[in-house]
Amino acid sequence: MALDDRKISDSPRVAIRQLDESAINRIAAGEVVERPASAVKELVENAIDAGATRIEVDYAEGGKSLIRVTDDGHGIPPGELPLAMSRHATSKIDGTDLLDIQSFGFRGEALPSLGAVGRLKITSRSGGEAGVLSVAGGALSPVKPAALSKGTIVELCDLFYATPARLKFLRSDRAETQAITDVVKRLAMAEPAIGFTLRDVGGGAPRVTFRADPETGDLFDALSRRLAQILGAEFADNALAIDATREGLRLTGFAALPTYSRGAAVAQYFFVNGRPVREKLLIGALRAAYADVLSRDRHAAAALFVTCDPRRVDVNVHPAKSEVRFREPGLARGLVVSALRHALAEAGHRAATTVTQGLLGAAQPQAAPSARYQAPQPARSLLHRVTEAQAPTGFDGAQAPTGFTDAQAPTGFNGAQAPTGFAEVPPPAARIDAPPETTDADAAHPLGAARGQIHENYIVAQTAEGLVIVDQHAAHERLVYERLKAAYASHGVAAQALLIPEIVTFSSADADLLLAHADELSKLGLTLEPFGPGTIAVRETPALLGAIEAAPLLRDILDELHDLGSSQTLASRIDAVLSRVACHGSVRSGRRMSGEEMNALLREMETTPLSGQCNHGRPTYVSLSLTDIEKLFGRR
Repeated sequence: MALDDRKISDSPRVAIRQLDESAINRIAAGEVVERPASAVKELVENAIDAGATRIEVDYAEGGKSLIRVTDDGHGIPPGELPLAMSRHATSKIDGTDLLDIQSFGFRGEALPSLGAVGRLKITSRSGGEAGVLSVAGGALSPVKPAALSKGTIVELCDLFYATPARLKFLRSDRAETQAITDVVKRLAMAEPAIGFTLRDVGGGAPRVTFRADPETGDLFDALSRRLAQILGAEFADNALAIDATREGLRLTGFAALPTYSRGAAVAQYFFVNGRPVREKLLIGALRAAYADVLSRDRHAAAALFVTCDPRRVDVNVHPAKSEVRFREPGLARGLVVSALRHALAEAGHRAATTVTQGLLGAAQPQAAPSARYQAPQPARSLLHRVTEAQAPTGFDGAQAPTGFTDAQAPTGFNGAQAPTGFAEVPPPAARIDAPPETTDADAAHPLGAARGQIHENYIVAQTAEGLVIVDQHAAHERLVYERLKAAYASHGVAAQALLIPEIVTFSSADADLLLAHADELSKLGLTLEPFGPGTIAVRETPALLGAIEAAPLLRDILDELHDLGSSQTLASRIDAVLSRVACHGSVRSGRRMSGEEMNALLREMETTPLSGQCNHGRPTYVSLSLTDIEKLFGRR
């Protein structure tokens, strides 16, 4: 029988009935308690809300057989323990304002859900009384007196024993243990003032797998120490402090230098009003902020905290509260992008210390290559010979510079003016140049004074404390790119008029949304006009992009507008073109440079933002202190 031929009368009617409390709790548990780590998250959050200063988490068999959370918070009076096991019972909100959420757990579902699928025992003390309550499969036992000095102990045994089918969907003990560890570490980042201890108590003597003592002092100092303990000292050494405010939203935390990047997004942590979240809006903003300094296969490392009035963010859009929704998503995204870009620009030519450590590791006899920093390999060849780069056009009709400006053009050894733009000069078959004449003042600069060029690709400079090796192509590529961006910001994007406007059809709502942002897009060289109901005429496109298909571009922009309330698609494409132009317009590998040119390059690097890494996230230089050099020769 065809689907259309099916009649409602063919389906038997089922009477509407109220589910019993046990079934309701098991259904709720399926939403709240996905795995042992979910139970740990709920119980630790309850301990934090209780004002605990120290929290201990014990587990066995990846949390499947035992989870025990002990805290020194204010506890629960014995008379309220049965009420704490009922659904939608909580002390954290009064129900009058569901937007003013100041705590982690506010639904009152965690404890009854855990009691519905496992064997739960709560021992708590409040004031001068302590009591214990046991729950098995949703069945409560009477409250009994207990001996406890302070706080609460929640013990969950045999998780999912009442719903054994769910045990089949759990992963190995090792995977579940890793998930528990990740949950505890995220909460430890969110609360530096609280001490955390994580112990494996299964199979022999208890083993501490993670410990973080309470941190005191300034917020940033405490957070830096906590992050160093969790993410490693290298992250703390190479991270930039972030503190920015915009229209009532504040962003704090730490973001690593681009040269301290990762091969996957495993070191990205976001918190909204102290709550650990995995929010795609913030993830996208972080990626956009590093777009200029990282290649697509590298990922930034950061721990970022957004704080705002609770009424401006909805934390109740996900059962596990791992996602949030901002009332003004464009504002939140813009704050993250601008704050991170500003911090990266202020870092100037600074590069990650792991680059030097990797060099030292590679230089040690029989040492394994360092895995801490694995930069993408350049696509170019060191033997690649290039002709003089052609200056790009397209900003205001004028030719953009590819080398130093006239004011910065260095002079040659014979006093003649060196050609602007590092014009290609064929090197002699064999020549040993005298080192450039330098002064103590030259060596006092952060990047020192040039002493020579090796393999016609690397500049060796002496500093007051050691030496610096500079990749001349990568460094000049960043300098040219920054100049091109400055020209783009000053003159805007030149638009090219289409001989025949491209007509693109959308739904009426989508067309109206695009036209509402037409003024912003026109500043980027994309001119849109209405052309009837649901139809848009594309009159001009950015000249830098050349011939493009307007329809796919508009759909990408529309997707971002729906998702984030703003779009960076077009700007990102223009930046990508500028980056390619900078790569082709910079001094190439194999180019012999004079001493004045090398020193001029070093001085400009010191005053150019982001010059510590090229457009692809690779380091532009490596520094070695005298101590590092002495270690290489066994002097230390």
